[in-house]
This record gives sequence, C-alpha cells and structure tokens, in this order.
Amino acid sequence: MTRRLRTLQEYVRAEAPALRAAAREPDGEPPRAPLLDRLATLQIPRKYARDPLVLDGEEYLVLSAVERVVFHEEAAAYGDAAALLSAPGSLTAGMLVAALGDDAQQSAFFGRLHERPTWTFLAMTEPQGGSDANRLHTTLEPAGSSFVLNGEKRYVGNAHRARTGVVTARTRPGPLGIRCVLVDTSAPGFSAAPIPTLGMRGALGALRFEDLPVPEEALLGRHLPATRRGMWGWLHAFNPLRCVAAAMGVGLARAAHLHVAARLAEQDVTRRRRLAELGARIAGVRSLTMAAARAVDADPGNAHLPAAAKTAAAALAVEATTTALRLLGPGARLEHPLLDRWARDAHGIEHMEGTSHIQRMTVSQALARGDLSPA
Repeated sequence: MTRRLRTLQEYVRAEAPALRAAAREPDGEPPRAPLLDRLATLQIPRKYARDPLVLDGEEYLVLSAVERVVFHEEAAAYGDAAALLSAPGSLTAGMLVAALGDDAQQSAFFGRLHERPTWTFLAMTEPQGGSDANRLHTTLEPAGSSFVLNGEKRYVGNAHRARTGVVTARTRPGPLGIRCVLVDTSAPGFSAAPIPTLGMRGALGALRFEDLPVPEEALLGRHLPATRRGMWGWLHAFNPLRCVAAAMGVGLARAAHLHVAARLAEQDVTRRRRLAELGARIAGVRSLTMAAARAVDADPGNAHLPAAAKTAAAALAVEATTTALRLLGPGARLEHPLLDRWARDAHGIEHMEGTSHIQRMTVSQALARGDLSPA
C-alpha cells in the first residue's frame, strides 16, 4: 500500500481495540467509542466536510473506495464488525445523496450530520421482493404540490435509530419509474422497529410508510436526466458499498485468524498447518477486495469485481470463524464468547448489499458482455 494508506491503516488499528472493548456489552446496543465518533464525521464530500481527519499533516475524508476498504477492514479486524454496521454517519445514504442530490439537498443532508452526528439509513429491501427493483412495491404518488409515500422496508441498517434517510420508491412501472427520496423520521406516517437477529444484533430495522408526506424538494435527482435519477445512482452507490461489505468480511476473517493464532501451541503442527491455509485464503480475498476498490475508484460503474469480492468475502467470513471454532476445540463457543459472536456476525455479511446469488448474476452478466475473461 501507499504511505498514505498505511498511515490510515495504522491509525484505525490503534483506535479499534477501544471499539472492541466498548462493543462487548451490551450485545445489540450501539457502542460509544472514539473511532465511531470520528467515523461519523467522515465520508462527507469535501465541499461539505468541516472536520476532516488529519494524520501526519494530510487530510483524510475516507471517500475513495480504497480508503473505505482500509478503514473498515482494520476496524473489523481489530475492533468489531457489528459495531461498524451500527455506526452513526452517512455511509449508505450519503453515497446516494452525493450521487443524486443537488447542491441544496447535499448541503442540508451533510450539514445536518455535521451539526449533530447521527444515524442515517438507506431503505431498499422489501418483504415481498427483497432488493429486486422489478418487484419494488413502495409507491410515491402525487398529492397536490407534493407526494405521499406508502409501503414497507425490511432489513434496513439503523432504521430504528436514524433521524433521516433515503428511500427507494416507484412512481410508475419500469426502471425509469424508480426514484430515491429523502425522508425525515419525524414526519407523520413514519414508523420503525428493530428486527431481532442472532448476528449483527441491534443493527437492522423495519420501516412502514403510511401516507407519509414528501415535499418535491426531497426527491433526489430532480436536476438530472430521467435516466440518471433512480437506478443509475442506486447502482453506482452499491459498487463501493459492496467493497466495504467485502472489507468487513475480510476483517472478520482476520480477527478470527488472529484470535486462534495467539492461542494455538507452536508444537501443534496439524492445526497450525490448517491455520496457515486459512491465512493464505484470507490473503487472496483481501487482495481481490483491494483490486475491486481500485477498479471502482477508476470507474464507479465497475460492478463485477465488487460483486466477486463481496461473494468471496461473505463465504470467507463464515469459513474463517467456523474453522477458528473447530481449531479451538468443542467448547470454543463457551470458552471464547468473542469468537462465538463473530461466528454469528459472519453470516450477516452474506446479506449486506445483495446476497451472493445476486452478485453471481452481476459477474455472469459481465462475462456475457465480454467485460472479463472466464479465467
């Protein structure tokens, strides 16, 4: 990595242990830690950023996919992945606001976060059709000079904590009928509730909109051509987010690997060999994730490498935590509660930013177009 990236890596690695300590109790509540407080002020476009991170005299906004990957991987490896998912800030919603918002919308959204760092959400997945855009049921209909929003969303990160977020809805049939709107959680007709889960506890929520009023100025992409108002921004935001999800999976795998490496006896050759094999697999997926981030920074429309990295990292997180439990013996879940929690959290990576079958479809479409070699 470059000197700049190593500096960021060292900073996160030094701060992350405090995050891990804060996240242990209670399981499911958002922890407070300096690293999360700092993350809440990052990932904001330079124009609106008022408090950048300064390391060795250089400013860091953590806006590039590469810097996001380094930050989230180290924070998951030495901190806590579930706490990252529950972190306040603009990560998911902010990417869509940056891609589709006009100056007034971006200024209001990011300015609000600066005044009082808080949680935001991006609501896409629905009970009836998951994240399939063709089965989007949430509607946005005209009502005089404004609109009303009706529908339900599920598995939305920080939905029950947030003050504002972005919701995808349909104005008419077809891909051009999908729009993204800014929603204030204090608006009448908005309701939210947490979803109980075994892994990534406390991070996900469900939303319901019942004739929720949406002013016209809350529609993202009003200043853009019709072809770039909805799914275009959606897809361009998802590619770097998939890199972040992959980085968190790699970080979880590294955490499990480091945990076991510190506890296996040097003379236990068989288990040490299995651990080394796992380490080689982690290195490979880590390299793929960094390559995907670089590809996205070069072209935000690059989808197949982030999809491949996210698929590999989701499987790796489960493999690494499961292997770690086996290497530590039959009582590992009781004797190593931290590792037990990581093993539960690992399954959550699969459902972040699209499940693996969706990612495989993205890769297969790239193959069909001739964008990459089957090798």
